[in-house]
Formats: sequence, C-alpha cells, structure tokens
Amino acid sequence: MTNQELSSKILELVGGRGNVNSATNCMTRVRIHVKDDGAIQDAALKNVEGVLGLVHDNPGYVEVVVGPGKCRKVADIYKDMGIPVSAEGADTGVSASSDWKANKAAIKGAQKESKVKAMLKTFGEIFVPLIPGVIAAGICSGLATLLAQAIPNYTENAVWNIIYNLLSLINTAFMTYITAWAGYRAAEKFGGTPILGGMVGMITTLGNIDAISKIVGLYNEAQPLDAILRAGRGGVLAVVIGVWFMCKIEKAIRSKMPDAVDICFTPILTLIITLIPYIFIVMPVTGLISTGLCKLVELVAMSTNPVVRMVAGYLGAALFLPMVAMGMHHGLVALYTVQLEAFGYVTLYPALAMAGAGQVGAAIALSIKAKRTGNHRLRQVIGGALPAGILGVGEPLIYGVTLPMGKPFFTAGLGAGFGGAFVMLMQVAATTWGPSGLLGIFVMTAGPNGAILSIIYFLIGLVISYIMGFIFTWFGIKEQEVAAA
Repeated sequence: MTNQELSSKILELVGGRGNVNSATNCMTRVRIHVKDDGAIQDAALKNVEGVLGLVHDNPGYVEVVVGPGKCRKVADIYKDMGIPVSAEGADTGVSASSDWKANKAAIKGAQKESKVKAMLKTFGEIFVPLIPGVIAAGICSGLATLLAQAIPNYTENAVWNIIYNLLSLINTAFMTYITAWAGYRAAEKFGGTPILGGMVGMITTLGNIDAISKIVGLYNEAQPLDAILRAGRGGVLAVVIGVWFMCKIEKAIRSKMPDAVDICFTPILTLIITLIPYIFIVMPVTGLISTGLCKLVELVAMSTNPVVRMVAGYLGAALFLPMVAMGMHHGLVALYTVQLEAFGYVTLYPALAMAGAGQVGAAIALSIKAKRTGNHRLRQVIGGALPAGILGVGEPLIYGVTLPMGKPFFTAGLGAGFGGAFVMLMQVAATTWGPSGLLGIFVMTAGPNGAILSIIYFLIGLVISYIMGFIFTWFGIKEQEVAAA
C-alpha cells in the first residue's frame, strides 16, 4: 500500500476529512484530533495494511502507529490537503455523540488526573520537534569521539581531520544554541512570537549575563559554575519558564497597543519587561533546581556504589514503558537535557533504552508459543514489528503485541531491568537520547570507559535484556493465553 493509499484509508476510518480537526506526527505515529470520537473505527484501523498499532485512550484523539519515516510522509500528505497541524485555531466543531454526558465526564476525569502529566507533556511537545537535531548532534558527537580514540593521530591526516571537524561542527551547532531552539519552540507552544522566544533562549547563554551578575554581586569569581547568576544558569528549564512568562507579557501588551505601532513597540517592550524578572529571578531559581536534579542523578545513576547503580538501572528499565503508557515519560526529556547541558552526556538513557530490548525478547517468546498454538495472526504481527524493535523502534511491538495482551508488557519490563542494571553498573553514557536498540550503538560512546568499551557494554546489555525478557515471558505467559490473543 502506498503512502497516499494509507493516508486515504486512515482518513476514511477516522470519519473522513470533515471529521478531522488536525493531524501531525511524532517519531512513529500520526496524531489525529477529531470532532466526533464515535466515528473512529478502531478495529478496522488496526487491520489496515501498514498500521502497526493504535492508541485511542482519550476522546477526540487517536494515534495511529505506522513507523518512523512513514508517519512524517502521511502527516505531510494531510498538510497538503489543508488539514491543520495543530488543534489550536482549527475548527473544533461539536461532538456528534449522543452520549454527551459520558464524553464530558471522561474529559473532565482525564483533566483531573492529568495536571502533572499535562505539564510534563508540555515539555515533551516543546522538545519533540528538536529530536532530529538532538539525534544528529549526538550521533556526530559519538562518531567524533570514536574517531579520536580509534585514530589518536587523526590531526596529522587532512582527511580524518576534516571529517572530525565536520562531525564536531554538527554537534556544536546544536549544543551551542539548544536554548535558542527551546525558546523558539516554547513560544510556538505558548502562543507567543517564536523569534522572541528564540532571543530569550539565546540571551540565556551570552556573556553579558556574567557582566550583569558581577555588577550586582552575584558572580563567583573563584567558582563561576557555582555563581547564583551566570551565563547559561537554569538552561532549558529557565528558558521554558521564561518564555511562558514572556508570552503572557506579549499578549497583554499587544491587547493594549495601537495597531499602527504594534510591530515596533510590542516586541521591544515585551523583551525588556520579560528580561528583568527572567535574569534576576527565573535564571537563579531554575539554576538551583537544575543543580538539584543533577545532584540527584549523580547520587543515583552516577553513584560510586555499584549496588545503588544496579538497583537504579533495574528500576529505570523495568518501569520505563509503564511510564510511557501513562504519559509520564515526557518529563524525562527535560531531565535528559539538563544532564546533557551539565555533563555533556546522559547516564539515564542507556538504562532506559533496555526497555525496548526486553520487548524484543518477550516478542520472540510469544512468537514461538504462537507457532505452537496456531495463532498465525499474532505471529504475522510480531514478524512485521520485530525488525523495527531490534533496531530500536519499539512502539509497533508495544502497541501491536505486548500492551494489548497485558501480561507480556510487564514480563518484558521485568526482563529488561537486568540489562538496565548491567549498563548502569558499567557506567555506560550516551551523547544524546532517542536512538536505542542497534541504532543506539553510535551514541553510547560517553562515560569513563571510552567509546569502544562503552559500545560493547551497551550491546551486552541488549543481549541480557533479550534473554531475560524471553525467559520471563516464556515462563510467565501460558500457551492458552497466546492462543486466545
């Protein structure tokens, strides 16, 4: 089935073009907001060729898992059709469901339960569009590290020297301006002017902040990193909060500003009014929070006690996918970013990446049992999703196999914990987050072990997770359960 045919079929089964408010994509899914939730045909969508899974747990919103690359192409087709990429500003319409009281109760109930999740999801939505850059920068950083360690005298060879510098340029381009990208995205999310948000983000890292800090006596000459106020203080956490405040200021000013002078005076007044509390309050306070988070990570994930690291790695890998299912994983993006800014690498992600490997082991066990019991449909689904899972794209296995069955979702996590314990014990660190499975090899090059040994430890962790995910699922899931799946 071509991407055009797949797009048309999905559109048909969510109620047609007239029922769609907006459509966009993440790494593996097409996310669709609809007017009438009752028009979504879940069973038919799951059986469409090219659809790997379905997430439909909120009224008026469905996520169709089609895999990496394809999800972007499908979303682009919808964009070309004139479907908005965001529900903001789209015609939301009115639900045609006759059971409006049930819909209202479901939505209100979700709102009551999801205040924390909504806050964490906001961080996720700000950073999701940055993921391609995060991955590109991280992989290039990993390759540059690998090159430098494999060829110590690379600077004496013009070709290797140029390659090293090109890789370093790509990484530096992202890491140097990560606060600017975060500010731009935050302003888009909060309804402000994106370029102003980008400017607030860029201002955060400029040397003038140090000059201001020295003037007011907040700078620590002996230990600049311990200064109450310094360039970069608070990082992306400060930027997101500061831009949220900026957007409030901008909207208030624009509502009072005469149209004739709006374009001249609204931006400058917005920035001036924003920067005073941002520099003197938001940056120092979020700096303390960021420092606290880093200290917490050091105490657990970077502990000198190997037992503490193993326990942290096991629990992180075992609980990661349930966190994903509950939408709590969005908050980890901010934590990854804080750690990447502070240390130059991420220690949590390698352990959490083992969760997908546990799903692979569980899927292999289920496939063998499905063959024994004659469940050809399940074997076919696993066969289509397993290669992506091995590479590190776990959603087809999660939403197509283990989560619908229930118990395998948890047996896979219990098995994955052993791989997480191992990689955290060996202090494997990543240059970024995003790639996992075999695709994660070239970002697992940081930490105290050196790039090559770090990659080897990561691969051993994957194999441990495969094996233990298989064992827990093999002995934890009965054949009759697989036959009925």
